[in-house]
Amino acid sequence: MLARSCVRPMRAFASARNGAVQITKRAASSSSGSTAESPLRLNIAAAAATAVAAGSVGWYYHLYGNSHAMTPAEEGLHPTKYPWVHNQWFKTFDHQALRRGFQVYREVCASCHSLSRVPYRSLVGTILTVDEAKALAEENEYDTEPNDQGEIEKRPGKLSDYLPSPYPNDEAARFANNGALPPDLSLMVKARHGGCDYIFNLLTGYPDEPPAGAQVGAGLNFNPYFPGTGIAMARVLYDGLVEYEDDTPATTSQMAKDVTEFLNWAAEPEMDDRKRMGMKVLAITSVLFAMSVWVKRYKWAWLKSRKIVYDPPKEGKTNIRR
Repeated sequence: MLARSCVRPMRAFASARNGAVQITKRAASSSSGSTAESPLRLNIAAAAATAVAAGSVGWYYHLYGNSHAMTPAEEGLHPTKYPWVHNQWFKTFDHQALRRGFQVYREVCASCHSLSRVPYRSLVGTILTVDEAKALAEENEYDTEPNDQGEIEKRPGKLSDYLPSPYPNDEAARFANNGALPPDLSLMVKARHGGCDYIFNLLTGYPDEPPAGAQVGAGLNFNPYFPGTGIAMARVLYDGLVEYEDDTPATTSQMAKDVTEFLNWAAEPEMDDRKRMGMKVLAITSVLFAMSVWVKRYKWAWLKSRKIVYDPPKEGKTNIRR
């Protein structure tokens, strides 16, 4: 009796388990039946997601992708292109022009604009000698590390220091320029469309008087090459403003050309080394290419120069002689 009473619950448990398994199988079969219809739903969902994504990209481009100005005046007059010598493949910077341009920057531009990415050491061998760069660096004072009392003292500049900014911060720069912030000139050639052409045309594009019909805001100066034609910087280059060391006539166009080349060097001081390395790479790769062509012809000569002769069948056999 005890054995029978123990067997009955086990049978009930087994039957319940079998029922659960059958229910699970039915659910799996129903789910498999639903998956049979899922490819169509998946295709519809994928198409809808693609349409939403494409629409979002199009709407974003419609709002923020159009970078063109509404009028030519807002975009500025397109700068005239000039044949800069340093842009040629086999030409380098004119180091005399770089030295003159650095002089123009120090005497004219440095009162408002900074070169925060140019250290004194980069001037050595290109624009200044070692002694000249050291003497120039010692003219300015820089902060030292805090001493034991936590005080920060001043020290003369070194070659590892960077050219100082004319203002301690942006707020002081805006206050000194009627709210306008003079931009840093370290990468100005790379940051403006037109590069050297834009800077040269901007520096030489100030007319004596704005043309008829031109509207310039208060405190602004007319320059057709500047976007909006109203620029806070007034004309700064005049004939004879700088006295060059090499007795070059300091005309407005000459000073603009020299300082433009200097700013191009400041934005890309490695250009001469890059061109020199490029010539070496081209020379080496040309030799290697010629050698590879010769080795290829040598290795494949047996295959390219082989001759296959076909002999007619003799006695029911086909012979091919190579």
